[in-house]
Amino acid sequence: MDKKAKRKLARKRFIPNFLTVLNMFLGFVSIGLIMEGQVVLAGIFILIAGVFDVFDGKIARMLGISSRFGIEFDSMADTVSFCVVPSVLVYKLYVAGLPPVLGAMYSFLPLMFGTIRLAKFNLDQDPDVAKNYTTGLATPIATITLFAYLFFNLEVNGDHGDPRTALVLVAILGFLMVSRVPFSKFPLLSFKSGATNSFLLVSFILTIISLGIWQGYVLLPLSLFYISWNIFRWMAIQRNHSIADKNIHETHENES
Repeated sequence: MDKKAKRKLARKRFIPNFLTVLNMFLGFVSIGLIMEGQVVLAGIFILIAGVFDVFDGKIARMLGISSRFGIEFDSMADTVSFCVVPSVLVYKLYVAGLPPVLGAMYSFLPLMFGTIRLAKFNLDQDPDVAKNYTTGLATPIATITLFAYLFFNLEVNGDHGDPRTALVLVAILGFLMVSRVPFSKFPLLSFKSGATNSFLLVSFILTIISLGIWQGYVLLPLSLFYISWNIFRWMAIQRNHSIADKNIHETHENES
């Protein structure tokens, strides 16, 4: 590759890598904000970091510059924004009153499950093959759901929510991150990519509009709906596969 081609490739890679750096920076700033008690602002920064996380990979694929480095670099940024940040949030808000060791263990769950999730994602990822799903709940969705719980309770009750409910939510999100449940990825920005993609794209547009109108009231229900919809869809697929396998088995037995 000549120098001109290398410079052109470097310019192409700047945009997605810069978005990844912004994602990491917002996560870093959010940690400080949480420790200072500014959890709402931290949550807003994490929502923005989630948007950057969505578009860095999509831009890289659109430009034809997906690479192993980009995947690994993105995971490093996600570790900060969507693994360390929720652990710090849990430690700051929801483990007061628990024995120190137990509190530390609960706070560690998002970081532990999140990094396992990212490591599994990297092993399964092929830069040249785009999938419309991820196996296990994505770390940004898990973190946004936790902040959504915080926002919802601030709007409804004026507090951070019941710590017991929050810790149950943390455990469930952690389990889902390392589960085999397939979760739909962010949709392609097109209504010509199938019914499922169109449904997700419309849902995303409505989510943005709803957030602007109802703010903290709507994010938690939408996050829980997304998670539940993917789980029930997976259960339905598993059930259909079981029925099909049973029918095939019975057919073979009848033939014999």
